[in-house]
This record gives sequence, structure tokens and C-alpha cells, in this order.
Amino acid sequence: MLDLKKTEHPSLKRLTAVVLAGGLGTRLRPVVEDRAKVMAIVAGRPFLTYVLDQIVRAGIKRVILCTGHLADSISSTLNHDYQGLQLMYSHEKTPLGTGGALKQVARFEDPFPMLVFNGDSFVNIHLEQLLEFHWTHRSAITLALATKQCSGSFGLVELGEGGVVKRFSEKEATGKSEWVNAGVYLLEQQVIESIPEGQYASFEREILPQWVGNGLYGYAQGEEVFDIGTPSSFSDAQRVFAKYDFPSLTYS
Repeated sequence: MLDLKKTEHPSLKRLTAVVLAGGLGTRLRPVVEDRAKVMAIVAGRPFLTYVLDQIVRAGIKRVILCTGHLADSISSTLNHDYQGLQLMYSHEKTPLGTGGALKQVARFEDPFPMLVFNGDSFVNIHLEQLLEFHWTHRSAITLALATKQCSGSFGLVELGEGGVVKRFSEKEATGKSEWVNAGVYLLEQQVIESIPEGQYASFEREILPQWVGNGLYGYAQGEEVFDIGTPSSFSDAQRVFAKYDFPSLTYS
């Protein structure tokens, strides 16, 4: 757990955000094959820009994009600045998985607590409240949790008293609204240190379960999470984000 005596209260504006954007996007290739999955056009703009807008609105000034497959489609479009947000790149030459990508990011100066976003999902979360929850619970890891009508696409998260994560359930179609991992995390240094160096590792499947009972908490809120991982969810996102009141930008 986080030692409050040795750590200053963090501020969102002082954090560096990290966006996982290196996935192969295998399931989405029937509809998006010429660019990184996070750059798939949703309601007229790359999906990644919705995540970046959320980071900008929080007052964060710097983000590290973890890139891999078709990385040039990200850097050639966004370059190094997005609405005043400094963009830095951590590129994996060979696939490292989400865990390996986060381990590689640790070489950047003072990244902790690390605020991590999945680049292919979006949840309208209150980031200040997430950070405050993380601080007051002395979390090693805080997961943002969202509600989802479970059809088997998302793993389920079971919470105990005070937001303690008790266990993760395999993806199953319950037909009910359940708590699921929303793809936004706050991580402390010891979590990154636990990830093997230079190896492929899945943060969700291999690293998270190791922290159950060791400072892993879930910040639960009633918002829904949206993703673009499959042709079906990509199609749903087109309808959802067409209704969002975001700046009107055009990308090809």
C-alpha cells in the first residue's frame, strides 16, 4: 500500500497520463486495417481523441502514448501536441503486452502515481474523485469500475467493503448490469516494479490478479464504458459518440 507519510498528496495537473495504444486490433481488422485500432474513425474523428479530450479537460499537461502496431498512424496524425497537451511516445519494437508496455514507460522521469487509460475504451469518469479515492485508501492500484450489461465481452469485478477488490471473474454472459474494469487505472511504483523486465505480460490477466488482497481497490461509479474492440462494439460506438458534445474536428 501507499505510504502517506512519505508521499505528497498528488494533483491531477502534476500527473503524466499514460495511454495504452499498441494493441494489434486483430478482431477489428475486418472494418479497420490501415491504422492503429485507437485511430479508428468514430463519429468523424479518431477514437483516441475522445480519450485525449478527457485528459485535457482534467488539466493534465503531458501524456505518454504506448504505441506498437501501426504506430506511425498515430504519430503522423497527432505529432507532439494535442490542444496544448504534450504528447510523448513509448514505442515497443516487439509486442510487450499491456504490462510490458507499462514497464517500459517507467523509464520516463517521475511517472508516479501513474494514471493509465486504455486507448480503445472510454468512460466518463470524474478523475479528481478517482485520484482522491486512490489517495485516501492508500491504494497500490485503483481501478475505475463502470457498469455494463454483461454479454460476455467484459470480465467482472467483485467488490468487498470499502471498495476492496475481492476477485475477478471470467467473462460471462449474466444478462445483468455488473461492475467491470473500465480501463482507467492509478498505479504506484511497486506495481510497475512487479512486472518482469523486457517480457510480454498482460496487465489485466497476469499482473492485476497478483494484487488482490495487496492494496487493490475499485472505484465504482454508475457510468457505462464503451469500447471499439470488435466490429459490433465499433458500430455501437458510432451511434453513441455521434451524440456526445465534443469539439467538431475532421480527420481522414
